[in-house]
Amino acid sequence: MGERTRLGLGVIGVALALGGLGDLLLRATPWGINFLMWVTALVGLGVLLAKWGRVGSGGEGKWLVFVAVVFAAGVVLRDSPVVVLLDVLGVLISLSLAVWLGRSGSLRRAGIWDYILGGVYTGALTSAGPLPVSIVDIEWREAVRGRRKGQALAVSRGVLLAAPLLLLFGTLLVAADAIFERLVLDIFGFDLAEVFSHLFLTCFFAWITAGLLWAGLMARVPENFAIPRPRVLSLGIVEVGIVLGLLDLMFLTFVVIQVRYLFGGAGRVAATAVLTYAEYARRGFFELVTVTALALPLLLIAHWLLRTENRAHERLFKALAGIMVGLLFIVVASALQRMYLYQQEFGLTELRLYTSVFMLWISTVLIWFILTVLRDRRDRFAFGALVAGFAAIFAINAMNPDAFIASTNIERMEEGKRFDAYYLITLSADAVPVLVESLPEIGDNRLWKDHTVEQELVYRWDTRKADWRTWNLGRSRARQSVKSYLEEQSGRALVMSGAAAQHPDRAFMHPPDRVIHKMLWIRYPNRGISESSVTSG
Repeated sequence: MGERTRLGLGVIGVALALGGLGDLLLRATPWGINFLMWVTALVGLGVLLAKWGRVGSGGEGKWLVFVAVVFAAGVVLRDSPVVVLLDVLGVLISLSLAVWLGRSGSLRRAGIWDYILGGVYTGALTSAGPLPVSIVDIEWREAVRGRRKGQALAVSRGVLLAAPLLLLFGTLLVAADAIFERLVLDIFGFDLAEVFSHLFLTCFFAWITAGLLWAGLMARVPENFAIPRPRVLSLGIVEVGIVLGLLDLMFLTFVVIQVRYLFGGAGRVAATAVLTYAEYARRGFFELVTVTALALPLLLIAHWLLRTENRAHERLFKALAGIMVGLLFIVVASALQRMYLYQQEFGLTELRLYTSVFMLWISTVLIWFILTVLRDRRDRFAFGALVAGFAAIFAINAMNPDAFIASTNIERMEEGKRFDAYYLITLSADAVPVLVESLPEIGDNRLWKDHTVEQELVYRWDTRKADWRTWNLGRSRARQSVKSYLEEQSGRALVMSGAAAQHPDRAFMHPPDRVIHKMLWIRYPNRGISESSVTSG
């Protein structure tokens, strides 16, 4: 049996195993420890398969498979949908780069287009699933040896051809006649819809796994996708200088106007005619984020298009680009100051927090642009930007954004500022321990009529049972916080009821039945127990 046939059969076998494991684990949502287990199995079996097939692994991207496992662990750590999305994105990017540059090639020297086109290329190879390895790489006549290989191949082909026809006609006949349906159920004893569900998920995960393993271990992937600049697209220093110079002039005008707000603070904003916090911050922040996000690609494209004919042209471009970067830092400072004022007035939200983090990441990338592109080291820029992006995702996981948002807004409430209790309830489980700890301060702050923050927390995180596959540290802490709170409240109720029995003359004590009734109402709101019956005793 040839080496490629042997490795191809290994790819098919591992893909089928991971497909079944994916159906077993990942069908349970929201994802938690099941996602980490599946990604770890994918990486572990992929590494073992590479060693078994003696696949060369001299590329720098091979280490990113372990980075993918670390990002998958973030799904176990946090419950916030945004953080989970960023972690899953980190897994996909890491695996894509590992597939592309795992066997050969330099990760640190790859350009931006290399990253983009390499990801697209590996994605296209992965989407092909098991077709390439089955058609091109595996010699099936080598795989099935002996006198009966012809019969075995014929039987396999017959089963593959008959399976979809049996499913199609069987489904139609079951839908056409109730007695035939009962006969099928009695014979096979399973729910066809559930069988189709398991079959679909198994095939789906096996398909993408086969494509991913084939692309990483067997496909011929180019080491780089660098696009040479066509001469017709090149621009001289005059054209580039005019574009950058005019943009620098416009940015400078804007910055001069912003300086008085940056150094004047809130008093300057309040003193400006018909200019409120909301108008100042809301009108400008997201526009400034967009400006900063567009300016960096513009500088990179201008550098790529520039036709440098002598050193003076390079120095002029670096001067104009350096001025723009410096002005962009002031634009970033203005945007962050606007968001700070807006947050001081209206509180913190996920959108406001994540856009602020994005601005800090852009600032880091701008500094890296100066250290690389403007110092004739453009080939190192993309890798640094990627590392900065990974670091930002790690920092967001460590920050625990939803808990940070909840604690910040509760501090505002304690200072007597406006407080939106309903928004905090919409946050993920990561915010629940902070909210439970602050329930005495929140008090009877109502979400809507006859419904408090306390009742909503207990209803969401005390009565719902979870699948072990979806276990997550954030959700576990949320349930534990609510459980501890209820036990503490129950203990107080028992103490108070005992004291009331010993001292019935003390009016401030709750009667025992009233205390128990109140605890039932808190634990099971909207279950036939009304607040009026509790308060009336």
